[in-house]
Amino acid sequence: MQLKKSKTYKEQVEILRNKGLKINDSGNVILFLNHVNYYRFSGYFLPFISKTDKKFHEDTSFEQLENIYYFDSELRKLIMGTIDEIEIYLKSQISYYHSQKYDAEGYTDSTNYNSKHNHNAFLQRVSACIAENQRTLVVKHHMNNYGGHFPIWVLIEYFSIGMLSYFYRDLPNIDKATIAQNTYGVNYQVLDSWFRCLTDLRNKCAHYSRLYYWIFTALPRMPQGEKYIPTRRLFAQLYMLKLMYPDHKKWNEEFVKPLAKLMRKYKSDIVKAHIDFPYKWKSMLMYK
Repeated sequence: MQLKKSKTYKEQVEILRNKGLKINDSGNVILFLNHVNYYRFSGYFLPFISKTDKKFHEDTSFEQLENIYYFDSELRKLIMGTIDEIEIYLKSQISYYHSQKYDAEGYTDSTNYNSKHNHNAFLQRVSACIAENQRTLVVKHHMNNYGGHFPIWVLIEYFSIGMLSYFYRDLPNIDKATIAQNTYGVNYQVLDSWFRCLTDLRNKCAHYSRLYYWIFTALPRMPQGEKYIPTRRLFAQLYMLKLMYPDHKKWNEEFVKPLAKLMRKYKSDIVKAHIDFPYKWKSMLMYK
């Protein structure tokens, strides 16, 4: 197959018109496409296009799709800040537990991991973390004063959420179980699944990927006693964030309330079913 040829902004507008999209002001569309790649924007067409004739559903307007795009953008920012709080909490919990049991540099001992652990690959990742942050004062301090030795509570601050997940996943089951129980009162299989989902969700937010009408690969497990049955749409990921967030009052104030405000702002454009929001979604996310 030959690659498609590049289209001018005017040609892109005509493509949208030919697909049946309602456009009141082509100038506004061109201005938007000047800032947002057509290919990126086209992901938001999916729930509004017929699978048979590839045309937009009747009365689908550019303004609606534009607002859904902005809704998605604002939602990513809200989620990103929330994940930051969870990540900081997890790093604190895991580094404290590990240093208390295995000492400051216990992470360098291959016997402190499970049988699936590839220690050489892990140490290479650790070296990469240090190299990427070699200009920071903390890394310089430990290189100059401690011969390049880093305690886990320092090193872990340079772990990405993916690296933190990797570190946790390779711990012995007894350690994973204790950490999972101490932090969230769940078993380690549940926390394992949360780590996978959290890593995926964070990466999508960091790379400005679409959350609206997205089917997530990883499905968060629910702890025993939870009645909510997760799906692969967005709401399940948010429900998981609720269970992982360390401060219930702060969660209500700094996530649920801003989310409710965001939902009200775009209520005439978004479709709750597209992100699998239940009828009583707010009461489900809110801590009583």
